[in-house]
Amino acid sequence: MVPTRPSITAFFPCYNDAGTIASIVITADRTLRQLTDDYEILVANDASTDNSAMILDELKDKYPRLHVIHHQTNQQYGGNLRSMFARATKDLIFYTDGDAQYDPSELTKLYASLGPDVDVVQGWKIERHDPLHRKIIGRVYHHFVRWWFGLHLRDVDCDFRLFRRHVLESFPLESSSGCITVEMMTRVEQGGFKVVEVPVHHYFRAYGQSQFFNFGRVARTLIELTTLWIKLKVWRRRDVSGAATPPRQVA
Repeated sequence: MVPTRPSITAFFPCYNDAGTIASIVITADRTLRQLTDDYEILVANDASTDNSAMILDELKDKYPRLHVIHHQTNQQYGGNLRSMFARATKDLIFYTDGDAQYDPSELTKLYASLGPDVDVVQGWKIERHDPLHRKIIGRVYHHFVRWWFGLHLRDVDCDFRLFRRHVLESFPLESSSGCITVEMMTRVEQGGFKVVEVPVHHYFRAYGQSQFFNFGRVARTLIELTTLWIKLKVWRRRDVSGAATPPRQVA
């Protein structure tokens, strides 16, 4: 008997990505058909102010496996990701951004590396194609976060990931900002899940602007990372030692 190929959810956050989201969906659909007979594509339009909503609604008529979430108010990057994690229904969950700086067809590379003992396959950028200031901020951010949170990833901020469903069901995700990726991978490593990293290509942004790596957000990001570090590192150590229990967080 031929083993059944695992089902896959592929999702993409979209904020003012009208120039790229159609190609992302089309490429994802073509790629997923090669990998499985059971898949779904989710796109969460995070209150875009361009034509993203109209384009996605038109795509739904042509791609029946596409499901679109329209947020009436902006949920930020982390909140948008969490909305799609909550809606994903398949065995494997893949995501990357809707700005086409990564190629969804390279999901095949991640899938090929998902051995029976592997829980997460994470991409790492072969070469970062961004303006100089983003390269500098990204490199500083990577080394700082990797050291501060004790992460062992080659590329902390490569948003090109494939998870087994049980991994994401094993811990909560609470961040609303772009810091959610640090929270996510810190919880993965703390949970003892096996992570494999594979090289993927990174492309110049042809449309829109970055919502995370810019000088204006550095201070806010540092504050959010500090709060996250206390929650994941300090409170966790106190929980393990039995010295104290953190206060219950109210949503």
